[in-house]
Amino acid sequence: MEPPPLSSLQEEGEEEPTVEDSSAFSAAAVPPRPATHSHSLHKYAPLDWSAYFDEERRVAIPDTDDVFNPNLLGTERLRCCCCFNVYTAGSEGPVVFCLHGGGYSGLSFALAASRMKDKARVVAMDLRGHGKSTTNDDLDLSIETLTNDVIAVIRTMYGDLPPAIILVGHSMGGSVAVHVAARKEIRNLHGLVVIDVVEGTAMASLVHMQKILANRAQHFPSIEKAIEWSLKGGPLRNIESARVSIPSTLKYDESRECYTYRTPLEQTEKYWKGWYEGLSDKFLSCPVQKILLLAGTDRLDRALTIGQMQGKFQMVVVRHTGHAIQEDVPEEFASHLLNFISRNRIGPNGVEIPGLIKKWQH
Repeated sequence: MEPPPLSSLQEEGEEEPTVEDSSAFSAAAVPPRPATHSHSLHKYAPLDWSAYFDEERRVAIPDTDDVFNPNLLGTERLRCCCCFNVYTAGSEGPVVFCLHGGGYSGLSFALAASRMKDKARVVAMDLRGHGKSTTNDDLDLSIETLTNDVIAVIRTMYGDLPPAIILVGHSMGGSVAVHVAARKEIRNLHGLVVIDVVEGTAMASLVHMQKILANRAQHFPSIEKAIEWSLKGGPLRNIESARVSIPSTLKYDESRECYTYRTPLEQTEKYWKGWYEGLSDKFLSCPVQKILLLAGTDRLDRALTIGQMQGKFQMVVVRHTGHAIQEDVPEEFASHLLNFISRNRIGPNGVEIPGLIKKWQH
């Protein structure tokens, strides 16, 4: 789907061909999965986020339905807040604000952040219902709610005069990034980066998603086993990235004494169509510099094919990777991002900084 929505998910069907196996994805050069050995789980031990990001913080956003309720005070009002978990890295340069896909978390960008933080400020947010973020309704993954959440977090973090911002979104997060940019409510927004999601392919894949979700492994006796599965039959190809990001996508089920998924994507089906319907036209209409990173050349739909021919956005095909480009090849992904920033002369205040372009090219 995002190729399928939950594209991560799309690649997860191990027991029968998934959408990724169809001709729609045949052009993607997916590398072999890393060799795994069940007798030794040490190499699948979780890695801490602090080796990649500089800080983890909570951004509290009052629930709009309760903000003006005079009967809520103190801890009651606090309970009506949405608290979004955000990872940050770097202290100079423009802000690269990253949004993960369905079923992933902000740590999906951990390895890439560590490679960009000397030249940009990287922010990776756990979206509603994902990672460590908590809200009054974690199952409300409507595109409107997700878009409002991101705008509220950016405003809370940077106020009315934010530094130059580049929105980056993977899969479902790519749709959210496009909708945020299209709203034109973020001041100093200078760039939009969408990772491996195209409306035509995603919409065609929706019918398969419940089966794909049902066919993936559902329970794991340990976090190490979940990490191992993510590489053997799941969405990832990079062991280091899986060790960082997978733990944040799980929760412990005490009744079954095992780990399962933090985000019950199968319960959010009513929102899937809204994530992708009209996405191509909305992407093309966003009044900022745009780049589309794809893991296969045949994923462009008609609107995007015409838009690319008209020079409305840049497209880069990233070979030898699965759907999660930023996790599988973080160095190449970071290079594309920094080149995009450099080429479009996006500085901390939205202007070219003398010497910065030369620095990035080295």
